[in-house]
Amino acid sequence: MSAPTPTGYQIGTEILPVFDNRVVFAETLIALAEKDPRIVAVCNDSVGSSNLGAFKERFPDRLINVGIAEQNMVGVGAGLANAGMIPFVCGAGPFITGRALEQVKADVAYSQLPVILCGMSPGMAYGELGPTHHSVEDLSWLRALPGLDIVIPVDEVQIKQAIQWAAKDPHPMYIRVGRHKVPNVLGESASFVRGSFQKLSSGTDVAILAAGTMVSRALAAKELLQKDGISATVVNVPFISPFDDAGLRALATEHKLLISVEEANISGGLGAAVAVELAKLPDAPKLLVLGTTDWSPTLSTESLFEHFGLTAQNIAARAREEL
Repeated sequence: MSAPTPTGYQIGTEILPVFDNRVVFAETLIALAEKDPRIVAVCNDSVGSSNLGAFKERFPDRLINVGIAEQNMVGVGAGLANAGMIPFVCGAGPFITGRALEQVKADVAYSQLPVILCGMSPGMAYGELGPTHHSVEDLSWLRALPGLDIVIPVDEVQIKQAIQWAAKDPHPMYIRVGRHKVPNVLGESASFVRGSFQKLSSGTDVAILAAGTMVSRALAAKELLQKDGISATVVNVPFISPFDDAGLRALATEHKLLISVEEANISGGLGAAVAVELAKLPDAPKLLVLGTTDWSPTLSTESLFEHFGLTAQNIAARAREEL
């Protein structure tokens, strides 16, 4: 069985330890701020949940807490960016996107100001707090905005790379900073290229494109499929926008089935991006899109993954059915 365990996440016979990406996010931001006085953090009364306590202690004058006022928060971030600062604007995913969507659109994306929007605890990480606190619509909303990068780091290695890259090349972007613990699936030498897929395994029958928390589940599904003689490619998709169209076209020519898996509503996120590109191809393979499809019940995060079929077992089962 490949699934979360009390001590980690099991992929094949290996149990990998799991980590909260907010920890590395904060450590990396502090290290960058030590070297660059332009880096500031802006939050919405979320110093604790954004894991900015140590940043506030080290840089009390560079942490701006606007209170529960997300629209103002994004506007303040835009003003700071316009003044030459590098603002990391941090707030829970549903509020920084849903409540402040107009400001993200007008003040950041349209104005092309270098604001780094950090959606903390995205997806269904808040579990029993329910749909008001789940951020499963963020990819659909933001993917409609031209000029805004959408980044979903997969593990500790990639969240560190993403924050370093954002500080080095600040421009309008949204980074999901995960709270639900995941294992590290990348090595320290892994590349980080804007708008590019990362192939984690190579197969011939099915290609599973996964983002964020779903990548380790896709790798576990690959192990389950291998026992049935089904060969699976697993691809990490850290960028929803810009999207790796060329990478997707290559996968489409090499596999008879593509599966997208995301901790987001399927109406406008990863699966939708894949579908749009496949529609341009004359001989596109079959596509199966997995994600959330309705309002969630009141359950823990792990139980919500099971409810929506976002488990290694279900990914593998659906692949078998389609093949």
